[in-house]
Amino acid sequence: MSQEVYELDADALPVELGLSEAELDARRERITDFIADTVDAAGAAGAVLGLSGGIDSTLTAHLAVEALGADAVRGLVLPSDANTEGNMSDAERVAELLDIQYDIVEIQPIVDTFVEAAPDDVAGDRMALGNVAVRTRGVLNYFVANAESRVVLGTGNRSEAMTGYFTKYGDQAVDCNPIGNLYKYQVRQLAAHVGVPDDLVEKPPSAEMWSGQTDETEMGLTYDTLDAVLMLHVDGPFSLSATCETLGVPESAVERVVSLVEGSAHKRSMPPAPPQD
Repeated sequence: MSQEVYELDADALPVELGLSEAELDARRERITDFIADTVDAAGAAGAVLGLSGGIDSTLTAHLAVEALGADAVRGLVLPSDANTEGNMSDAERVAELLDIQYDIVEIQPIVDTFVEAAPDDVAGDRMALGNVAVRTRGVLNYFVANAESRVVLGTGNRSEAMTGYFTKYGDQAVDCNPIGNLYKYQVRQLAAHVGVPDDLVEKPPSAEMWSGQTDETEMGLTYDTLDAVLMLHVDGPFSLSATCETLGVPESAVERVVSLVEGSAHKRSMPPAPPQD
């Protein structure tokens, strides 16, 4: 079912959301140092990451190569039937641009095997099926990582993490999240700053869990709106009314973000256990 997508006027974006050139340089250095330190601490030979053709994995790959060198980074392009040819071509283009080793593994036969093995009454659930594809990619990432003594780099950003826009034990089944402290707006900024091609920076984001799916349509918010509400109201001190007035959005848009954050809290914590006493 389609829903209204709240779109924020660009002039209403909080100034604090954007990063200056000096701040972008500092974030770049901090992230590359983090990647290098994480691989070194693990005694690993390098890193592996999934390449989707989207901005998050593209930026992560650029920073990983900067931190480790191209020879120490391996990419996996893992298309299913839901993936567009354009995104997969972009994923390959990123790997070739960075001169890293990469492999293309068609995951649809694996997903189909799960469908055949599962009870008949679950096989038609679109969301569940999309999650199977995402979790399959996670298994393959770790298959390569374990075999080659590599660290699995996550590609998630803060906007996705805060709202639960990821698959539990799927795209967040990783060893670390190099860009996990960046809002989506800042991801695009840093990507442009490090030289990611403009068409990839500006490409509409999609997890491609099913054909035609886009992030913003599914969330009912543009990323600019989401980021602004997260910064001012969820992470920041602004009240509901002050946030609405500052951004020029209805209360329902802010409440939508809050509901996403609250409803996904379980995704950001370890599985609970009962108290000992």
